[in-house]
Amino acid sequence: MSFRVLLTDDATRDLEEIYDYIARRDAIGTADHVLEQVQRAFASLCELPERGVYPKELLALGIREYREIFFKPYRIIYKVSNKMVYVLLIADGRRDMQALLQRRLLEP
Repeated sequence: MSFRVLLTDDATRDLEEIYDYIARRDAIGTADHVLEQVQRAFASLCELPERGVYPKELLALGIREYREIFFKPYRIIYKVSNKMVYVLLIADGRRDMQALLQRRLLEP
């Protein structure tokens, strides 16, 4: 049973910013490698979207609507609905995730 994975505009922007940052600070080859690994993570969600864990910052608030998978140090936050996986956020896990999740997912 295959799910379709879609990136929101915010997640697409996140991925572009991560790629650009790595390409500037390290090398394009490293940025390409990270992009490839993140795309593999997306592909894995097609078959097993429920494998992700609940983000601890949201779980502490009793929110079980979102899940996440990791490609360290990156966290990929997504929501599963009707055979669709919506990737909402891709971020370096060393950031202030509580504030980022609040701003992106919980505020109108």
